[in-house]
Amino acid sequence: MGIGASIFLLALGAILAFAVNADISGLDISVIGWILMAAGLVGLIITLWFWNSRRRTVVTRSTGVPVAGAGYSSEYREVRQDDVPPPPPPAYR
Repeated sequence: MGIGASIFLLALGAILAFAVNADISGLDISVIGWILMAAGLVGLIITLWFWNSRRRTVVTRSTGVPVAGAGYSSEYREVRQDDVPPPPPPAYR
């Protein structure tokens, strides 16, 4: 469930719980509204937790000294880390 669906459930539940005054035999609309609001809140928390726990991708490009007759060497490195800054590029000699 995404953020949009969670907010939709929260809004629909609030409308049913606080704004609707209808009587249906065997159903309490305000309880259904509270259940929808709880489901929306749980979905929102899970979505935000999932987005926060993703690993971040750091892409580093470095250009070194000329290689004999081949021009410059190019390095493409993809490092997946949590919240640690990327290491400095290696020194070329």
